[in-house]
Amino acid sequence: MKISDRKKKILQIVVDEYINTAVPVSSKTITEKHLGGVSSATVRNELASLEELGYLTQFHTSGGRVPSPAAYRFYIEELMEKGSLSQADLDYISSVIGKKSNDLEYILKNVTKVISDLTDYTSVAITPHAEAERIRNIALLYCGDKKALLVIVTGERILRDSFVDIPEDMTAEDLEGVSKTLCKVFSGRSLSEAKEVEAEVLSEFSQYKELMCEVLDALKMYTKTREGDVVLSGENKIFNHPEYEDVENVKNFISVISSKDRLAEIIGEESDEIQINVKIGSNEEGEIPKDCSFVTATYSAGGKNLGTYGVIGPIRMDYTKVITVLENVGKVLEDIINSRNLPESTKGSDENERK
Repeated sequence: MKISDRKKKILQIVVDEYINTAVPVSSKTITEKHLGGVSSATVRNELASLEELGYLTQFHTSGGRVPSPAAYRFYIEELMEKGSLSQADLDYISSVIGKKSNDLEYILKNVTKVISDLTDYTSVAITPHAEAERIRNIALLYCGDKKALLVIVTGERILRDSFVDIPEDMTAEDLEGVSKTLCKVFSGRSLSEAKEVEAEVLSEFSQYKELMCEVLDALKMYTKTREGDVVLSGENKIFNHPEYEDVENVKNFISVISSKDRLAEIIGEESDEIQINVKIGSNEEGEIPKDCSFVTATYSAGGKNLGTYGVIGPIRMDYTKVITVLENVGKVLEDIINSRNLPESTKGSDENERK
């Protein structure tokens, strides 16, 4: 059924009012604050009609209306007006994200803090999957007690949290020789290509087969989402919102954020562009609690995936603010990464132009 322009306007008012106040919206509020030229009786009829269409609900017969999940979806798709950030907010984004512009890991970790601070919701991020990262160097460093630290240097970062067992009779010189050969085999390959050279590696190092199996398992592990790849910020900010005065809502929220595997599954990677994805509670998949919403965006720059970022909060979320923040954070992040990747000659000419 096609919704009339007046119904759309009234629905937009109800959603905006409820987001701002968390109080059910009455016909009196609508006429006095927004539609002075329309009678209360007409507004009441329109509200009743919107309720029949499934866009509004009413807790009490004499009370105001609140938006349903369907209303929020319709609002985001057709009614929501584009927002903007203040210059102070934009400066804050640039100052925090750009503080260590050469440290990609630092930048990505701090994106969650910026998003949480500006939206007043819990922010969540999944750092990029490592599958496409190309290996520049790989080494096994002797640590004593028949253990070695596997160090992998890619084009984006240094991975060094995997310890492997080495044979009793293996000397430091043997380990160095193995490292050099490993580097020849893997250099220039992506982490996801570890499986392709498995037979070659096991054949090359037949006397150290168990050690090589551990190295290969570690390489494969880096291509999967791990707990450390999921970052949260501002978890306590749920208590700034009246929905979470309800103990059940708090339990539902904690059940989601306490499982990083579940968070990774919900967020996923939606796009290689700054494209907003909204998941509202009570969706058909039932993957998130009915009283929660997720809003996320996947960022990329310079041909690199920078991860998926977003917020989790009540369905009564300030979607305009959240989406505006995500879009602007993405643009600043993209500018920082692209400028960092500019050839030196280009950087110089840009600086001269600014002068």
